[in-house]
Amino acid sequence: MNRTITILYLTLFPSLLFAQAEFWVSPDGSDTNAGTKEKPLASVQLAIRKVRELRRLNDTGLSRGSHIYVRNGLYALNEPIFIRPEDAGTATSPTIIEAAPNEKPVLSGGVPIKNWQKLKGTVAGLPKEAKGNVWVADAPKVGGRLLEFRQVWVNGWKATRAKDTPYPLMNRILSWNKQEQTCWIPAPKFGDLSRAEGLEMLIHQWWAIANLRIRRIEVQGDSAKLWFHQPESRIQSEHPWPAPWISKETGNSAFYLTNAIQFLNQPGEWFLDTKAEKIYYLPRPNENLSTAEVIAPALETLVRIAGTIDHPVSNVLFKGISFQHTAWLRPSQQGHVPHQAGLYMLDAYKLKTPGTPDKKSLENQAWVGRPAAAVDVNFAHHTGFENCRFEHLAATGLDYHKGVQDNLIRGNLFNDIGGTGIMAGVFADEATEIHRPYTPTDEREVCTNLIISNNLITNVTNEDWGAVGIGAGYVRDIRIDHNDISEVGYSGISLGWGWTRTINAMRNNRVCANRIHRYAKHMYDAAAIYTLSAQPGSIIAENDIDSVYKAPYAHLPAHWFYLYTDEGSSYFTIKDNWTPSGKYLQNANGPNNVWEHNGPQVADSIKTKAGLEAPYRTLLREKAPADPQWRINKENPVIIEITVPGGQTIDREQLTNVMARNKVRPEALYQWRNHYVIFDKVPDVYVLSERLKTAFPTATVKTYYDLFYEFNRSRCSTGAVAGEWTHTILTANLVADPKLQNEYLDYHATQFEKWPEVSKGFCNAQFQQLLLYRNGRQLMLVISIPKGESLDKLNPKTTENNPRVDDWNARMKNYQEGISGTSPGEVWTELKK
Repeated sequence: MNRTITILYLTLFPSLLFAQAEFWVSPDGSDTNAGTKEKPLASVQLAIRKVRELRRLNDTGLSRGSHIYVRNGLYALNEPIFIRPEDAGTATSPTIIEAAPNEKPVLSGGVPIKNWQKLKGTVAGLPKEAKGNVWVADAPKVGGRLLEFRQVWVNGWKATRAKDTPYPLMNRILSWNKQEQTCWIPAPKFGDLSRAEGLEMLIHQWWAIANLRIRRIEVQGDSAKLWFHQPESRIQSEHPWPAPWISKETGNSAFYLTNAIQFLNQPGEWFLDTKAEKIYYLPRPNENLSTAEVIAPALETLVRIAGTIDHPVSNVLFKGISFQHTAWLRPSQQGHVPHQAGLYMLDAYKLKTPGTPDKKSLENQAWVGRPAAAVDVNFAHHTGFENCRFEHLAATGLDYHKGVQDNLIRGNLFNDIGGTGIMAGVFADEATEIHRPYTPTDEREVCTNLIISNNLITNVTNEDWGAVGIGAGYVRDIRIDHNDISEVGYSGISLGWGWTRTINAMRNNRVCANRIHRYAKHMYDAAAIYTLSAQPGSIIAENDIDSVYKAPYAHLPAHWFYLYTDEGSSYFTIKDNWTPSGKYLQNANGPNNVWEHNGPQVADSIKTKAGLEAPYRTLLREKAPADPQWRINKENPVIIEITVPGGQTIDREQLTNVMARNKVRPEALYQWRNHYVIFDKVPDVYVLSERLKTAFPTATVKTYYDLFYEFNRSRCSTGAVAGEWTHTILTANLVADPKLQNEYLDYHATQFEKWPEVSKGFCNAQFQQLLLYRNGRQLMLVISIPKGESLDKLNPKTTENNPRVDDWNARMKNYQEGISGTSPGEVWTELKK
């Protein structure tokens, strides 16, 4: 593989082996200089112009190409660098724009914020936590006008736009009225927000967030009603997928409010007062605003490479350049309601009569736009980015969009990016409904032969949580290999678009030998590798996938996967991928998918080879650390309870068929009277529960997502873990008093610290595991013991020479009671196999 990449590189840029025409650029230079090493130019734009003129005149000095060396320093751009067809090189005469040896130049779209002062006096609405601590500066102006921005970096660290909940907490909506286009939330505890211009809501909904500008807020008692600006108000309430989530089982959609001075109460937060033209900042410990470098972004795009279909840009390479400080203002101007993978909806609604020519059951329509990118490439061949840095960016990092062929993205860092790290290919242009298969008449439009290799992609999607590490739409012959992807809000790699099994522009794509971990930090319905639509000849192989974050506000807490072939995915070969288990989803797939040898049995050698190859592993020093406030998911079994009306029995054959269809073992079924419980590891518990509801419409189907207590043998100093287990499942209710319920939960949250004797008793009794789930008031307790042992025999050992366990058990009786149908005084009821 290394040899293949090297050959391609030399094919694209063979003149690296020979002498080239040189131009030098330095922050200390002048654009009136000649551009030599001794008398450098001041801007990359002028160097590109000089090369352009030499090419126009067919200067013989360019027979072996041109080399623009960029010296160390920050280049503050006031417009994007524009590379056009006239700048195209040739296979024997490329243009290389490169960092000078051992130097680190930065192309920046930001402006500095200077002359900070400690605020004297007070400002209306300023919280008490900020008084005496907040700093203020004049907001920067560009072109004589106030600069509006949504990001601020302080000494290279992204500060937080003031919001109403400290990280990582969020509140939950109370309801959503689609007809009124309004939302009810708990009343904010920040005083009067009715005059807070620019107030916004970020709402979490399934696999995407939305940024909604609040037009009006009206408090009524302990609740508040929100109205929103157009156009996002209509789109948010009309589009069916993904909509606000309303659920008693898993909680309603989470949200936070942002951009009001009343929220400025946490160190590291800032607020821009556009009326007063001031910016306020509450420093973190040890930050000195009088000496700090504070930067706000002004440009959305730093470099635009734009050819035409008949005159593409070709043979231009960037190497060793850093791209920093970009803005993205659309959410402040029109809101941001994404459909998926960060593509925002321009229009979307539910069809009154389902069905389209491509899909008879389709019931929604949507048209999407594409977020801005720090570097945007269209109609370009044989271009590339190597050893570059894409950092501190508001939306997409690097976007190879339409008409791009034979290009290379290798060995780069993508870090601290608000949206997607790398985007590639057409998803759907603004005039095309997203479910229509894309097959252009002129195939030169298709993104083809793009190599994305050995890049470190970390801490991306940190503003649009529903964006992805690498997002590829309608692409062909693309290679995504040996990348390391981590700290991602949603999926690691998203490949394909259209939700269709109809043959389209996509085929022969390869996603191989990537390392993807610590993903799905905020949004579920996610996977390390996610696919859509028919892609003949495509392969997903030899990837190393691990460590899915436990997203605290996921709509369905178990709806995450390692591999996920979604609607229409067809003609894929998926093999030899290392994953901790077979937690995969194959949803409405088309024909001819081949799954072979995936899971924990895959050889360790495949894990070792995945991720960055040896020449690029120094990039790993830049990897963002794991978030200490987030946990990694454990694949605990789930519990689903089916309760049929009293006096009725369930159709066991039908139930067995539903279980088999969802790969649930027959021995995973337990029963007490009219209560049937499934306890097993299930790839997609949501699909199983929905199928049970369809199969048994008169039954009540409850999923126990809330696993609030877990004991296992890792807490025992002696005794090995048994090879095979037997499970006992018991159920009871919590008493109806909410105060007592919270006491019960608090006891279990602190049991290991304050009542260590209890877990010691479990160790003595050879309990292998103890799980305690909750849905509303009802509890499900699962006690696992070695196969062949008896719970009646082992349970007394929990209290043997351990009187505090008796004390614990006595206390717990104050909080528990039997479920409906139990005898008086009976608390825990056992469900039998």
